Amino acid sequence: MDEVHHWVGSNGGPEFFQTLKRNVEKLAKAGARWVTTTNAYNPTEDSVAQQIHESEMVRMGLWLYDCLEGDIEPDELRDEGKVRQALKEAYGDATWADLDGLTRTILYDRTTPDSTYLRFFCNRIAESSDGWMSKSEWDARFDDQDPIEPGDQIAVGFDGSIRGDSTCLVGCRLRDGKLFVLGLWEHPRDPNQPDWEVDVLAVEARVAETFRQYRVEWMYADPPYWQENIGRWALEWGDDHVFEFWTNKPTRMVQAVERFRTAAMVGDLRHDGNEDLTRHVLNAVVREVPQGFLITKDSPRSRKKIDAAVSAVLAFEARADAIADGRLSIRRSRVVGF
Repeated sequence: MDEVHHWVGSNGGPEFFQTLKRNVEKLAKAGARWVTTTNAYNPTEDSVAQQIHESEMVRMGLWLYDCLEGDIEPDELRDEGKVRQALKEAYGDATWADLDGLTRTILYDRTTPDSTYLRFFCNRIAESSDGWMSKSEWDARFDDQDPIEPGDQIAVGFDGSIRGDSTCLVGCRLRDGKLFVLGLWEHPRDPNQPDWEVDVLAVEARVAETFRQYRVEWMYADPPYWQENIGRWALEWGDDHVFEFWTNKPTRMVQAVERFRTAAMVGDLRHDGNEDLTRHVLNAVVREVPQGFLITKDSPRSRKKIDAAVSAVLAFEARADAIADGRLSIRRSRVVGF
């Protein structure tokens, strides 16, 4: 099976792979074997190459996965020394390879995406090939001044799950768009906890504490698995403060993602440097739909979570709607004359 990084759902590759694999497994005692060759895969496509690489069979040593990767990051592709060294590592003993020519191509040919050079020249899985936010862009929005204080006016975004994904609560201060994590409940991926579930009572308690600690002007919450809880929150703190926001409705979500991304680019958004929020934001990749662009995990089975990023998008959208509704109160200093 050759070039299995191209064997994706749209061309029936995974189903074809399963058919071939089953036939080999039935005849394994008679000596049947299968082998694949591939370039580094695009982690947004869920190709056969990715399925094999992420398989438990590889982790358990039952399948052999052999790969030479050049040690280079996307922001190092303009460094001639690092490019040349990465090519040497990736090509190994393939002495026929024109490393000088390949080096020149990577350094000076700007007609090809960097992710292509990483995958097809340096044999690296280009995890950022469709990345939503670069690390440098996100780091530029870090603000360690003017910390969030109790009593601040905030908006809140909530993205919930029960078992597989994370559940997250993110706040966004109204006056400056500063994001901060209020709570994150993430699957520990511990084999000793196969039945792990989100602690619903802990989530309920944190939501209640948030409304007591801050002036929550607007909350957007994604309803799946939590619709009853969200209904109770709306009853307790007002249906003019707690609203459902279905993230699976692309038109509205595309607009929210675009607002967030634009704010990050022009500097109208900031964050307090929370490591979990940063990790989730950098895990997110872009998926194009007819309405525009959404964010998603790099593959359906990926363990790289993005729930805090989704919650941040909802919080920032809630901030925008709260301000549009006139809920931002600006404190003015009082001038006293003598």
